[in-house]
Amino acid sequence: MSEHKYTNKLIQEKSPYLLQHAHNPVDWYPWEPEAFARATAEDKPIFLSIGYSTCHWCHVMERESFEDEEVAQLLNAKFIAIKVDREERPDIDSIYMSVCQALTGHGGWPMTIVMTPDRKPFFAGTYFPKRGHAGLPGLMTVLEKTSEAWKTNRSDVMDTVGSILEAVSIPPESIGAAGAIDAVDYKKIIHAAYEQYKGSFDSIYGGFGTAPKFPSPHIFFFLLRYWKLTGEDAALKMTEKTLLSMRRGGIFDQIGYGFSRYSTDYRWLVPHFEKMLYDNALLAMANLETYQATANGSFAKIAEEIFTYVLRDMTSPEGGFYSAEDADSEDDKGEKEEGQFYTWTPDEIKQVLSGTDAGLVADGVNCSPMHPGLVADCVNCSPMHPERFMVLFDITSKGNFEGRNIPNTIHGSIPGNDLEFVEHCRIKLFEAREKRIHPFKDDKILTSWNGLMIAALAIGGRVLGNSLYTSAAEKAADFVLDRLVNEKGRLLAVYRDTASPLKAYADDYAFMVWGLLELYETTYKPEYLQSALKLNDELLELFSDGKEGGLYLYGSDSEQLILRPREAYDGATPSANSTTANNLVRLARLTGRHELEDKARQILQAFSGNMKNYPAGHCHMLNAAILIETESSEVIVAGELERGADKLLKVIRQGFRPFTVSLHCNQDNEILKSMIPFVSNYSTIEGNAAAYVCKNFTCSYPVSDADSLREILP
Repeated sequence: MSEHKYTNKLIQEKSPYLLQHAHNPVDWYPWEPEAFARATAEDKPIFLSIGYSTCHWCHVMERESFEDEEVAQLLNAKFIAIKVDREERPDIDSIYMSVCQALTGHGGWPMTIVMTPDRKPFFAGTYFPKRGHAGLPGLMTVLEKTSEAWKTNRSDVMDTVGSILEAVSIPPESIGAAGAIDAVDYKKIIHAAYEQYKGSFDSIYGGFGTAPKFPSPHIFFFLLRYWKLTGEDAALKMTEKTLLSMRRGGIFDQIGYGFSRYSTDYRWLVPHFEKMLYDNALLAMANLETYQATANGSFAKIAEEIFTYVLRDMTSPEGGFYSAEDADSEDDKGEKEEGQFYTWTPDEIKQVLSGTDAGLVADGVNCSPMHPGLVADCVNCSPMHPERFMVLFDITSKGNFEGRNIPNTIHGSIPGNDLEFVEHCRIKLFEAREKRIHPFKDDKILTSWNGLMIAALAIGGRVLGNSLYTSAAEKAADFVLDRLVNEKGRLLAVYRDTASPLKAYADDYAFMVWGLLELYETTYKPEYLQSALKLNDELLELFSDGKEGGLYLYGSDSEQLILRPREAYDGATPSANSTTANNLVRLARLTGRHELEDKARQILQAFSGNMKNYPAGHCHMLNAAILIETESSEVIVAGELERGADKLLKVIRQGFRPFTVSLHCNQDNEILKSMIPFVSNYSTIEGNAAAYVCKNFTCSYPVSDADSLREILP
């Protein structure tokens, strides 16, 4: 006999988010034809709720309303209720988010939509409490009023539907696919974006604007390229300041590593505690690029800490990467609280550290002025004393988060003579924390976010010379290319136990191509470049808008919804259009297929109006513009690794060279030669490896030693 009082149709789904709602008293349907057919047959509006498994306010709305029998009775009687996981169905989420933003001026999750049986919306909002309070209408009231409008004012409802669809169907502002590409002054837009970032920069704590603060790592990709392009030192300094400030804050898990979704305050102290795979992938890349640009090992260390977290906690046995970890977790009484897993009281710290091995005691030698209570009595000032750790990490009896403490070092870096002590304490605290009830882990594997982590790990392997990272990237890429394709070879979007039949979206293709490109330039295995070209060609075939330019969110062979959006805004992740524009330029310069760079220009042109109106909202698209506007540099290394190619490739991996691509071809590399016939023209020097640096279709004389190559590289 089931322990659950209620079970609905979501029990048949694989999405962790949908399964979380499978025992609600609400008669939930997944997004499927049966739900729409029933709504039509019974002439009922559809109540659509969109969220994701690690969403804090989704959990709140479930506890308050969807687990409530009174709400369920009203919903079941007057609506057909549908639940959607936004991470599985970004197409549905994108369309109805645009509706929500058009109607309310804001968006977020949980998203609440009321629509006709043919999926056309007439009401939208986000979180609603069961009963109205603090200016928010209650869900019960929303349900009663929208149901009554459907019954008694159908003509008004349909007028509203028409107005909404007209508002959200306006195409992106552009100069039109037939316009002259050269008419767009991208340099002017690039400089305008930089000025916007400079104007909103927080010089004290880093980041842009005020609370809440989001990582948006692709901003740092832009600033680093702007610095490289112009020599503007402030662009580099903004990047360094923000990345280091985030590492010191509570948005970074000081005990177990990894970054949370965003900070609710301007100091990066109090995060929204959920950890997303994509944030950590993009932040690892940003720190690695900053390390290349500055040679400051702090940024390499941050990337290594992120990878420690991901490889330890977010990697499946098959090699794919899980999606997210929740903000909420249970305390020892079974009550769910946001941040419970990550926060501490002084007594908890003392209990763990007081019994710590005192092998590092230094008889007061390391007594620190940061520990005022113990300075006067150095006999008690052992580096292993828990009070010392609490001072360094802002642990107080008052607390900094709802009576508990988020460890942080916002007020100052850890002194060098405390580093060994801090690491010893961190390990002890981590081991103790592992015994707590862990936050829920969303263990579905998304092709798109895996592409980003593959790219990050490949860059990490290349820049840090760590084969562990490269191997993890290769294993994940092989997993996606093997398990996340259907019988026709079409890329799929989601894997959990088995692949879902959901066909991959533009983001999936774009981010996987990115990951494969990084893997190629780390391993120089031609199979990865071959797969990148194949996926890129499929992307252009299935997603291109031949009339206006750019890429649609979902493919021509996928379910056709009420709209087919094209997204260019670089939000929590870069858009598929901006990522593809960058990929196309790199592929063109790697392969000599110059028509691919023309495709990149067409994407830029399609969204040029958007970039002009809000440059800072399209920073990764502008990275592609910078790449196009900058003198290209291609490096071809010919020869065997053991005959000097390894030393030449090592030089290429050093330094920050965002406008350079590289190829490696040895004598037996038939796959590469079949893809890129011109590589056969590059030969060794008396059997030794040789490097050719090509700029603007002209190549230098070959060099065979590392110092000579270093001198001619841009």
